[in-house]
Amino acid sequence: MFHVKPVDAQGNELLPPPAVAEEIFGENLDKAIAYHQLLATDGSIRGFMGPREIPKLWDRHILNCAVIGEAMDDGASVADIGSGAGLPGIPLALARPDLRITLIEPLLKRSVFLGEVVDKLGLENVTVIRGRAEEKAVRKQLGSVDVVTSRAVAPLGKLAGWSLPLLSKGGKMIAMKGSSVNEELERDAEAIRRAGGGKAEIFSVGKQLPEPTTLIALTKVR
Repeated sequence: MFHVKPVDAQGNELLPPPAVAEEIFGENLDKAIAYHQLLATDGSIRGFMGPREIPKLWDRHILNCAVIGEAMDDGASVADIGSGAGLPGIPLALARPDLRITLIEPLLKRSVFLGEVVDKLGLENVTVIRGRAEEKAVRKQLGSVDVVTSRAVAPLGKLAGWSLPLLSKGGKMIAMKGSSVNEELERDAEAIRRAGGGKAEIFSVGKQLPEPTTLIALTKVR
């Protein structure tokens, strides 16, 4: 009997998960592998992932999103805004099944894909809302949450204006950011203050990864 190896949308053989993936996903490793395959096939065909990103899916996309759960309390409610193809929300849900996660995505084709992923992976701790974080209808449907996450969605000041209103007082906006984070923080300090944000924390998670993930956390103070 022949074993058929999974391939991406271009017919290239998919890379297996790195050894660290088992540590991060535990009993959900098989679901993480299935999500990797969905991104490399359906996600690529629908234009959510470029062909050049497929070989980097594990390290640059899935694992570095999954580890942001290190910054979250047990059982927290989380809104992932501008979720796109499910990053960081889906890997986070797989790594931390105790979290209650809502994926917020305005584009129909992406929100449909997210719904399909949630169904196929059987993610009972994840729901999908189609809309924008700043819309009143979305805020009403969501209610207040403990954490708002995002990845490459917008400049920091604008992001704070979208994220902080979704939080309970004392809740945290946790955004994945790159090397420009200090520059953005200095530039957008006043916008963050107006949105109700307190002092920012910049730190790294995922020390076991080849490239740890840089996060900025803002606490809602009013």
